Amino acid sequence: MQATGGGRLHLGNLEGALRPWVKLQDSGEWDMFCFVADWHALTKVGDSLTDIADAARNVAIDYLAAGLDPELTAIFKQSDVKEHAELHLLLSMITPIGWVERVPTFKEKRDTVKDNQQQLSYGFLGYPVLQSADILIYRANAVPVGKDQAAHLEISREIARRFNRIVDQEVFPVPEALISEFSGELMGLDARKMSKSYGNAIYISDSEKQTQKAINSAFTTPSKLHITDPGVPEGCAVCSLRRVYDPVTYETQWDECRSGVRGCGQSKKETAEFVNSSLAPIRARRAELMADVSYVDKVLASGADRARAAASDTMRIVRKALKISAA
Repeated sequence: MQATGGGRLHLGNLEGALRPWVKLQDSGEWDMFCFVADWHALTKVGDSLTDIADAARNVAIDYLAAGLDPELTAIFKQSDVKEHAELHLLLSMITPIGWVERVPTFKEKRDTVKDNQQQLSYGFLGYPVLQSADILIYRANAVPVGKDQAAHLEISREIARRFNRIVDQEVFPVPEALISEFSGELMGLDARKMSKSYGNAIYISDSEKQTQKAINSAFTTPSKLHITDPGVPEGCAVCSLRRVYDPVTYETQWDECRSGVRGCGQSKKETAEFVNSSLAPIRARRAELMADVSYVDKVLASGADRARAAASDTMRIVRKALKISAA
């Protein structure tokens, strides 16, 4: 995940990525590499710089607090494994420019800054190629993604196939998408997708009071002005959170909302309690890690060593395949 916004991860990151990663790790079936995308964060710099190093550490703290285990998973910063950059450069030589121009995120950005093209950087255009290098450098067989992100993996698959065809050997496996069981997107406080850029997120690092305050401000059914007015839970941010954090009994709350026997105030209070209860052990672990950042730095250094060993092997094969090295 990117080290943006101070490195704070929100509940959408937790439910859509971190929890599925931990589940894959604990299954014992995968050799996992989970990095903090600090180079990727630079595509959003603009005209000002932020403390990306500090943000990267904060992301790592949330990784660890959520349950990623450095004994089982390599946890590291992207910039600490320079092979990512070398492979990005080499893959950029064989990637048609039309492939990156058709990526939805680039097209959306291009359309929104028509009057200021300087906001479109070379790095932003090439983001999908660096992302592909991040995956292919470990010759990954699979990449865990949410249902809404599966299409983003396709350009990495195309680049792997094209590289293999050019060098006439199977250097890279074509990675498959491991679709998370978590369905769809977590709704933000304004009923849009939860996102830092929308300012509608609840963060893992938020306190219980901050979480309660955020949920109190969340979007509900506009036409439900009184308790007896029927609500529409499918479009309610509070009801969406309740379904995720109270999967056993949320339907009762939804039915009472629809039938006008429950008010939004009660739903907000109870939903905040469920969210805070779920986050309590993560927040406790996070507090321990914040008090011992030297341990976090050691985890990142050790993870980078493991990742670098795998990445170096890949680069030896790549250089030889491209005939820029005999060894």
